[in-house]
Amino acid sequence: MPLRRRAIKDNRREAHLFRVRAYTGFALILLGLLVLVGRFFYLQVMRHDEYAVRSEQNRVHLRRLPPARGLIYDRNGTLLADNVPAFRLDVIPERVKHMERMLKRLDTVVPLSADDLKDFHRQLKQHRSFQSVPLKLHLTEDEIDRFAVNRWRFPGVDVVPYLTRHYPMGDIFAHVVGYVGRINQRELQQVNPERYDGTTHIGKTGIEKYYENKLHGEPGYQVVEVNADQRVQRILETHPPTPGENLYLSIDANLQKAAYKAFAGRAGAAVAIDPRNGQVLAMVSVPTYDPNLFVNGISQTDYDALLNNPHHPLLDRAAVGRYPPGSTVKPFIGLGGLELGLRTPQDTVNSTGVFYIPGQSRGYRDDQRGGAGITDLRKAIAQSVNTYFYKLALDMGIDRFSHWMARFGFGQEPGIDLPRQGEGVLPSREWKRGQTHQPWYPGETVIAGIGQGYWVITPLQLAHALATLADKGVPHTPRLLMATQDGVDAKVKPVSPPPAGASVIKNPADWQAVVNGMIDVVNGGPGTTARGLGKGFPYVIAGKTGTAERYSRKTKAYTNHSDLAALAKLHRALFEAFTPAENPRIAVAVVLEEGAWGGSSAGPIARKILDAWAKEQGLPDDTSDEPKDMAP
Repeated sequence: MPLRRRAIKDNRREAHLFRVRAYTGFALILLGLLVLVGRFFYLQVMRHDEYAVRSEQNRVHLRRLPPARGLIYDRNGTLLADNVPAFRLDVIPERVKHMERMLKRLDTVVPLSADDLKDFHRQLKQHRSFQSVPLKLHLTEDEIDRFAVNRWRFPGVDVVPYLTRHYPMGDIFAHVVGYVGRINQRELQQVNPERYDGTTHIGKTGIEKYYENKLHGEPGYQVVEVNADQRVQRILETHPPTPGENLYLSIDANLQKAAYKAFAGRAGAAVAIDPRNGQVLAMVSVPTYDPNLFVNGISQTDYDALLNNPHHPLLDRAAVGRYPPGSTVKPFIGLGGLELGLRTPQDTVNSTGVFYIPGQSRGYRDDQRGGAGITDLRKAIAQSVNTYFYKLALDMGIDRFSHWMARFGFGQEPGIDLPRQGEGVLPSREWKRGQTHQPWYPGETVIAGIGQGYWVITPLQLAHALATLADKGVPHTPRLLMATQDGVDAKVKPVSPPPAGASVIKNPADWQAVVNGMIDVVNGGPGTTARGLGKGFPYVIAGKTGTAERYSRKTKAYTNHSDLAALAKLHRALFEAFTPAENPRIAVAVVLEEGAWGGSSAGPIARKILDAWAKEQGLPDDTSDEPKDMAP
């Protein structure tokens, strides 16, 4: 067996190989160290600021603090809109892995209604993933307790305290004060996102909407330190928000309640204005609704009930309700006849019961069978004699007629500080041409002279016109905001009203002649349309009735005056009044959607409003029941 030759060990070669391997390994280690150092340098030096901020953001969060909404008071400091503490469930979407699964599990702990889920999903689209989204508002104590026990099961969900709006007077001020509700997508696009970050509600109607900019305030923020579960450990900095301004309205809550109560649930509206400055003292629309239902999201059932209510409680009848004025416009037309030089107070017409346009066979009837006989301006207003105003309107012509009546604000928005108000319809040649492309006919002028035909007014518009008349023709824009306050301890600052316009009346004697007729309406003898309504009142009342018919005078309904219940279904009853007649301080307009006659149906409502006002003023020195003739 041959012997194997043993290999001779090459020490030099092995040493060389070892050195190569050692150098290679060292080079790789050195390269790794260089890469590590380079990366460390890149992260710690070149991008230090960025990662320092990220690190700080993981530890420190900025939490927005929404401002407390300003409070709303009446003129005497009665609270109309308050903020009360409450709790809600908030969700931060980016911390929830399976949203629908989480909501189903959460529903077993805190019941979630279909409306809650609908609003939540809608708001998910409006917020960024790191922003908290309200899921359920106004939690009960039981719901808070149940969630606290199960809180660990729902990362990204938490109970958050907040201030919710509350309206102590409820439905009495619903249309004037309005209400707040959750911000929707359209509203988010219209507001400053930084100013409303963290804010969930915004004014939807009434004063709440019109003065949103004053009521909202400015947001603040907190710098908070959180742990790995994003739970707040401590507050590092606090920059408090600036609350919204408190608002003082010109409305008197006692007067408002008296007006609301006077309607006794009957549909209609009433507006009371101080004619000296345009301050609205009461503004009531009946029926109404509870604004508290809307604050934290009204249920679909409740909302459908309001929408489908045949009496339309959501309609603000005072500001946008549309009604024919009836005879309430007669004092303005009578004043126009004097101011335009077409009549003197002593000029008369012979009321025979039917008025005919010369050359026409169609007759226009008076309320009184057989007519009122020889009638001057004072009697025409006191007894509401149609023939006088038929002829006066015809002599004025529709162009002068509409131009004159426009001076009192008819056919225009009153300009009140509310988001919605109607402009009504002032009959005119231009209006009819624009609506029907038809010419104007003399018969339409005659009908316009008694507040019928194309006429449409709102109760606010009528009250504004009456206040202008009461202040001897000086127009004041109706206003609700009387003063503001930067905080509960700050000084109340009066708000300057819009400047008054020039008087529309040139001759004071013309005003006195018209007002004397209006005094007789309330305090006159037989045949006056609101006789006895001023009895026992401490001031002299000047007023005018209005009964807007909704049937043809050729029907039997015209002859059956004794069936008041039937007439109430066919008439809209109106009444306007101001007092003290010699120096008016309050003007009231009342519209009742169903009333037999203006004097007997709407008049007592106005009287109750005036009684409440007189109680607020205290009795004057002269409490005589006797009416005063203001003629020079």
